[in-house]
Amino acid sequence: MISRDRYRARFRALKESSKGAFMPFTVLGWPDEETSFKIIKTMIDNDASALELGIAFSDPVADGPIIQAAAHQVIESGYTVDQALDLVARVRKYNDDIPIGLLVYYNHIMAMGVEKFYARAGECGVDGVLVADLPAECSDEIVSIATSNNISTIFIVSPLTREERLEKIVKHARGFIYLVSRLGVTGTDERDASRDSRLTALIASIKKATDLPVLAGFGISTPVHAERMMVAGADGVITGSKIVDLVTKANPEKIESELSAYLKEMVAALNSVKV
Repeated sequence: MISRDRYRARFRALKESSKGAFMPFTVLGWPDEETSFKIIKTMIDNDASALELGIAFSDPVADGPIIQAAAHQVIESGYTVDQALDLVARVRKYNDDIPIGLLVYYNHIMAMGVEKFYARAGECGVDGVLVADLPAECSDEIVSIATSNNISTIFIVSPLTREERLEKIVKHARGFIYLVSRLGVTGTDERDASRDSRLTALIASIKKATDLPVLAGFGISTPVHAERMMVAGADGVITGSKIVDLVTKANPEKIESELSAYLKEMVAALNSVKV
């Protein structure tokens, strides 16, 4: 297997071009496999910097009602983790350069076995894995096995993360830092966390601790949110609930065109801020 660091290459290119990173999210296999592939292709074709792809879980505690509903729909259809990874491999064949990250829960890994899960993910072209319910303090085994399969371990930093814990997180983190821009779960409500001066200070403290890019998620749903996160010091944003909501409400024949329009707006907003 050729060792590649797609995250490093992509984030370096974005920085050299003074562009922000846009990482859209969707649930693998939602609302069905072919439509899911179409959604992911549309993301790639509209200049997504990287992808975050979720594997459906019955109790996704980090996610709000929009993504929970999508995950439950996938589970009820009988779609499996193996099928989700097969879809990732299909995406990788479509584009060999874009970084692909998985958002999973530890049950997914335990059910398959840690070594088998990461080996399979690596074979399918995965670049990073964020285990939403695994704290950094319990991640030593995961990190070593992930690294041996050329996979970055992504960790979350929140407004509640203290300096001593941040040091533990950045010790193991690779790829990028996922900044939870507000407390709570994912969603599309209009609370604008970027107006909180504490967020700017938190981003500054993260950047003192690590050279990894900082991408903000949770509640980032509009171009204005994206611009303000860049001004606050983030290197990019992650958007999921808005995309799932948009696809849910779209006429099936217009999913690609409506999603494309939204993605272009977000990318343009991120590229308009020169910091």
